[in-house]
Amino acid sequence: MTVEAKICGLSTPETVDAAVRFGAHFVGFVTYPKSPRHISTETMRALGGRVPKTVIRVGLFVDPDDALLDEKLATGALDLLQLHGVETRERVAEIKRRTAKPVMKVIKVGAAADVERGIATYSGVVDRLMFDTAEGTLPGGNAKAFDWTFLSGRSVPVPWLLAGGLNPGNVAEAVRVTGARAVDVSSGVEKSRGVKSVDLIRAFLETVKAL
Repeated sequence: MTVEAKICGLSTPETVDAAVRFGAHFVGFVTYPKSPRHISTETMRALGGRVPKTVIRVGLFVDPDDALLDEKLATGALDLLQLHGVETRERVAEIKRRTAKPVMKVIKVGAAADVERGIATYSGVVDRLMFDTAEGTLPGGNAKAFDWTFLSGRSVPVPWLLAGGLNPGNVAEAVRVTGARAVDVSSGVEKSRGVKSVDLIRAFLETVKAL
């Protein structure tokens, strides 16, 4: 089966170009100042401008207010909004309506019940879901995986991505267990915290392509 990949937390022209060149379907830019992967609005504008229309540009937001959304969207560098905070169903619907952009909500998974709860809460509102680990000090990019069997055989009514602790060495097994058709990586392709590696991006994407 074809599996799509998202490289998140990109911050340099070199790594953006590598993600595109080696076949990423999505590239992600972080707008959360507490993250080591956070980039400025102008950097987002410049990096987003390098990405061809065949690749979806994703902005990662954590409980954003309208002013922040307006500022980042004004760059013209975002095609999809990824909400990684504790946004309610109502707030997600409002953001989608107000911005006229597709929205992906991240579900923090620590137990099997979190998967069910996330699907029930958001699947009628969002365009995509992402399942990520609930562990860690940051909303994403913590290099920690959750129990993939929580998703085994699970029916999800909207397209979804698997995230949390993925890397070139374990992504094939993660896809086998979960049946994921799309995967997201950030820390798993870094040579140090917040610093992406072109070689690891290539290895991850080549592994996913082989699936």
